[in-house]
Amino acid sequence: MSEECKLGMTRRDLLGTGIKVAAVGGLAGMTGRAAVVGGGALAGAAALSQSAEAAGGADVPPGQLDEYYGFWSGGQSGEVRVLGLPSMRELTRIPVFNRESATGWGLTNESKKILSEGLTPETKAFLKKQGMVTYDHGDSHHPRMSYTDGAYDGRYLYINDKSNTRIARIRIDIMKTDKVLEIPNAHAIHGLRLQRYPKTGYVFCNSEMRIPLPNDGRDMKDPKKYVGIFSAVDGETMKMAWQVKISGNLDNCDADYQGKYAISTCYNSEEGVTTAEMTAAPADHVVIFNIKAIEEAVKAGKVETIAGVPVVDGRKEAKSQFTRYIPIASNPHDANAAPDGKHVIVSGKLSPTVYVIAWEKVDELFAGKIAEKEVIIANPEIGLGPLHTTFDGRGNAYTSVFLDSQIVKWNIEDAIKQAKGEKVNPIRQKLDVHYQVGHTNASMAETKEADGKWLVALCKFSKDRFLNVGPLKPENDQLIDISGDEMKLVHDGPTFPEPHDAIIVHKSKVNPIEIYKPNDPMFADLHALAKKDGITLGKDSKVIRDEKTKQVRVYLVTHAPTFSLTEFSVKQGDEVTIIVTNADEVVDLTHGLTVVGHNVCFEVGPQASASATFKADRPGVWYYYCQWFCHALHMEMQGRMFVEA
Repeated sequence: MSEECKLGMTRRDLLGTGIKVAAVGGLAGMTGRAAVVGGGALAGAAALSQSAEAAGGADVPPGQLDEYYGFWSGGQSGEVRVLGLPSMRELTRIPVFNRESATGWGLTNESKKILSEGLTPETKAFLKKQGMVTYDHGDSHHPRMSYTDGAYDGRYLYINDKSNTRIARIRIDIMKTDKVLEIPNAHAIHGLRLQRYPKTGYVFCNSEMRIPLPNDGRDMKDPKKYVGIFSAVDGETMKMAWQVKISGNLDNCDADYQGKYAISTCYNSEEGVTTAEMTAAPADHVVIFNIKAIEEAVKAGKVETIAGVPVVDGRKEAKSQFTRYIPIASNPHDANAAPDGKHVIVSGKLSPTVYVIAWEKVDELFAGKIAEKEVIIANPEIGLGPLHTTFDGRGNAYTSVFLDSQIVKWNIEDAIKQAKGEKVNPIRQKLDVHYQVGHTNASMAETKEADGKWLVALCKFSKDRFLNVGPLKPENDQLIDISGDEMKLVHDGPTFPEPHDAIIVHKSKVNPIEIYKPNDPMFADLHALAKKDGITLGKDSKVIRDEKTKQVRVYLVTHAPTFSLTEFSVKQGDEVTIIVTNADEVVDLTHGLTVVGHNVCFEVGPQASASATFKADRPGVWYYYCQWFCHALHMEMQGRMFVEA
């Protein structure tokens, strides 16, 4: 291998000269995406002109890199999608709660361990009866990056699985999931946000549905005995820290910039089980959690322990020091902390208004100096169906309005002035989007470093925006330029359903590695197994058979374009584990292993190791091959497994 390759020379280095020549030759004017603005309410000539002008500022020519990473939830796919912004080009997909064929996520022994080790004992027992190790799907909703002092630190990305009451942690350095935790005592984790200060210690999780505790068949038909749960997970260890019993169904949540409070919106304060019951009352509430008070109670042991988790009672009737309930119009949806560190915005959903809450007023509330409703310092009318709010760092908020299909830009200070009786209009602009927008998020808006350049609108329906692909239509992610006084729509992007939420992170905060370190913790179990077998991963090739257990371990090393073993034999009925180490040190030189007819297919990055276990029940010759294109002789990179009858 050349010294350049050993030093991590990239394919981009090899091809860079050609790319630069092509750019000089006229490709620099081409865009990495099409700027589509036709249709809907923006079909006017003026809007087209403005959007085309704004789109010019969003062009990313061939060979050039984006300024931002976008982390998109995959919704029902259970994955996280990584985009480049402003091009809106999809860069990769990170399997999280789903099984993924290309990488072998959910198939390899390493991924199965990650997906299963954080499950509760009850779930493990249930799945075992079904012949399963873990769940095969997930419903991923709210991706959020870890913080230090209110700024992204680029360590981890966390996301929830509503369908199976789990959260997951993704290592940003390798863009791989490394921990999955099922939340005990809870049901259907929806809202997920992180502690911002002093760093991401806690991952806050809303249990949306109320259930009996324990949920073992007792009291299941008596909704009066159901309980809602708010959870805090230690983001470093991915273990439960504490939980709070609450009144109602929790929806979304957020946290302040001082490390004092978390806040959750709540619908169904009626605590009903039908739609009619859940919408009977004219008002619901938001719950504010006093983190210090909860921690002190846990430390002092003044808690109830349920399923091994310390739990405090923060329900309305408990009137504890742990929570305060702020009355809000019926069915509020999201709570979004402003980067100024002073305010949090609550969206009304069924009310055309949003609520501005002052964090300093929350201090007074817990001190008993003011009443609950006094923490609300403004309540501007935005439009029909306000759901989510994001920010530009210049004092402006941007709220998605579902029924009006708009992004509404408004000024927080003007809303406060209006609430004091001054004759000012906080609304700056209303921009039509297409169609029925859900989440919206602006660049760096979840941090104190919000920069106000780009905003995405995640629209639930695309209608006639794209070519017809049958009854299941693509959804529509729209990119909006918010750098000037007016919002300008610059891009439509079809996306497979259903991205639920997204964050936009400046590339300076994200520093993935190019090549794995052979001693990465992801491969620790394989190194331990190899040591037991007298093997050095990446150097030795060997077939080890235990005649008593009928277990066979096959150690393979890949080096383009060959496997270190081009054949091996096993006996019918053997349990075979194949461990593959990629010895190549060239960036982007991924190998893989597919065993024909045995449900084995996984990728192995440069200097990485991975394994899969299967039953060799089919006598005959079975080829294995590298399924990731790696070399001019890629097709010849193959071997044979002989299964003796």
